[in-house]
Amino acid sequence: MSDSDQAGGRRRARALAAAAALTLVAPMAACGTGGDEGTPTINLYYPPEQNLQKVVDDCNAQAQGRYRIEYRVLPRQADEQRVQMVRRLAAEDTGMDVLGLDVTWTQEFASADWILEWTGEDRAEAEQGTLEGPLETARYEGRLYAAPKNTNVQLLWYRKDLVPGPPATWNQMIVAAQELKNQGKPYQVLTMGAQYEGLVVLFNTLVESAGGRILNDDGTEAVMDEGTVRALAQLQRFATAGVTSPSFSNATEDPVRLEFQSGAGAFQLNWPFVYPALQEADPELAKQVGWARVPGIEPGTPSKVTIGGVNLAVSAYSEHPEEAFDAATCLRNEKNQKFSAINDGVPPTIESVYDDPEMTEAYPMKETILEELKEPAVRPLTPAYQSISTVMSAILSPPSAIDPEATADELRDAISDALESKGVLP
Repeated sequence: MSDSDQAGGRRRARALAAAAALTLVAPMAACGTGGDEGTPTINLYYPPEQNLQKVVDDCNAQAQGRYRIEYRVLPRQADEQRVQMVRRLAAEDTGMDVLGLDVTWTQEFASADWILEWTGEDRAEAEQGTLEGPLETARYEGRLYAAPKNTNVQLLWYRKDLVPGPPATWNQMIVAAQELKNQGKPYQVLTMGAQYEGLVVLFNTLVESAGGRILNDDGTEAVMDEGTVRALAQLQRFATAGVTSPSFSNATEDPVRLEFQSGAGAFQLNWPFVYPALQEADPELAKQVGWARVPGIEPGTPSKVTIGGVNLAVSAYSEHPEEAFDAATCLRNEKNQKFSAINDGVPPTIESVYDDPEMTEAYPMKETILEELKEPAVRPLTPAYQSISTVMSAILSPPSAIDPEATADELRDAISDALESKGVLP
């Protein structure tokens, strides 16, 4: 075995070990529902969102005493959110009713029979006017198991005072950055390259933009086709072209934002939260920053950008499922999606909200967001996604060490092994 094969084997072993560790979490004891006997309590377990309590209050008023929603704030880190919910659902905890799930978890929770299918009028209302990309993340085996509450998508942020316009391809962006570097101007292309989900998001965007596939259509087999090899080559070229930050292989979202705000970057690939943050931190720099669709791989072929977001699901162990579906429907209706978009910076999943005049001030980039959302890249839809993500981030890190053909083979084998475990915690 060659040194490179041995190194690849060690990286793959570490990745699989990390994925296997996810299955060793012990169940927690179940918790009660609380509340008085006259008014059912609907416990909403949802990530931190600063103004969500106002939405909850409005839905409680609309319920007119039929139930009362209690907002139970989950931990800030996604992994901790998932572990808490998985432990309690595995213990058949009846104290959870409505769950805020990362878009990559819906298939896992549905396959484990932890969440209920949306049917009839509930399904019709969840699907009405909702963008297809977010809806795709809420389905499992052709059935709807969640209602998309909000979505998200990265944009290209660029310095209008440094470049005449946004690059259409990654290679154009690299060349533009190199030219700026040679001129002694701010030049860096800043984005997330640490060994975590942010690197998987970047890679998935490149794969989809290159017309590649990570898994087959039903999510049962690793494909890693020629488009994936092109994406690996593009990622490796970007990491070694001398245009990234020295911290690229350790970079996550907020440090990337701060580095761009410091003036070091000419380009930034990041989520829309960077816009209001820059407006507040450096209004003069903000005037020089434009936005555009993330660059594509091939000239003339638009990118497909990975979407994020949160889906609302109803626990299979809820003692009040009818009220829980009603509460979830209210929490993500058109009015409340607009409120959350404007006040908490979470892009809506209902397309008509983008046409509202009040959205223009908060989202001057809304047309670009909507353009990407209508042709999105969705991360592999499989119950084993958490295991797949873990092995992918390990093998892709650091991006500068990628050998396109060899890394594609390594990913294919590791993902095939991860699929066997299904990735569902007991």
